[in-house]
Amino acid sequence: EICKAFDYSAAISKFIPLDQLPPLAEIDFSLSLNGEERQHGVAGQMIHSVDRLISCASRYFSLRIGDLIFTGTPKGVGPVKEGDRITGEICGQRLLDFQIK
Repeated sequence: EICKAFDYSAAISKFIPLDQLPPLAEIDFSLSLNGEERQHGVAGQMIHSVDRLISCASRYFSLRIGDLIFTGTPKGVGPVKEGDRITGEICGQRLLDFQIK
């Protein structure tokens, strides 16, 4: 938990309206570190579907419009250091682009 849940650890981008995305199982996403792709996945490869995750979480937490559910990530997790540049894409659209300070 300490490795992932620290101040400013959850970078959040702009949102893409669901009607502008392919079916949930086809949504692909990637993360690059200093121009090198480190993580890549497709929502359909997740152990549990998005619908199942929402259903399960809602049994234990009140979920409202606008709430975010954080899940695991594809292989490729690793350390970052000051000066590194991180970029993230969903369905080919760059939504994150920032430098670690």
